[in-house]
Amino acid sequence: MTDLHRCAWARNASELMTEYHDHEWGRPSHDDTHLFEMLVLEGAQAGLSWSTVLNKRENYRNAMDGFDVERIAAYGPAETDRLLSDPGIVRNRLKVASAVRNAQAFLRVREEFGGFDPYLWGWVEGTPVVNDWTVPEEVPVTTALSDRLSRDLRKRGFNFVGSTIVYSYLQATGVVDDHLRGCPAKPA
Repeated sequence: MTDLHRCAWARNASELMTEYHDHEWGRPSHDDTHLFEMLVLEGAQAGLSWSTVLNKRENYRNAMDGFDVERIAAYGPAETDRLLSDPGIVRNRLKVASAVRNAQAFLRVREEFGGFDPYLWGWVEGTPVVNDWTVPEEVPVTTALSDRLSRDLRKRGFNFVGSTIVYSYLQATGVVDDHLRGCPAKPA
């Protein structure tokens, strides 16, 4: 894939960022562990660049038990303190507490819907929203879908799920495909 044709944010990017763009971003995910991982990482990104969080992704996986949602939901003060002292992740008390709180909410949604996947993909009737943007400036930071989903997640006890974070999450999990027209990573 030539760099010239990639989405603008992935051009002249790090190898890790390029790999993420080419093989993960905008690709439909139905794996609950991955869906939870991206929820935590998108929340951790608030106020930071995605490259900062992506560079810490492996550290997060190690520090947070491979994003095992059941284990994280049971984290207490000792685990929270351990995470807050780990320089490999974003050491923000609110974001760390959010990962635990969101794990607990995630489990409730999973119980209600038989998985987080059916809950999330139910918002688009199982079919990704494929946009046809031509320039980066056309890509929104929120949509009516992210507004509605954000409100519902907050009602269910999630936090760090404002509409902008939720829209990034939808892109990251492939519920929304915002690859620009002409990008080789865009599905045909």
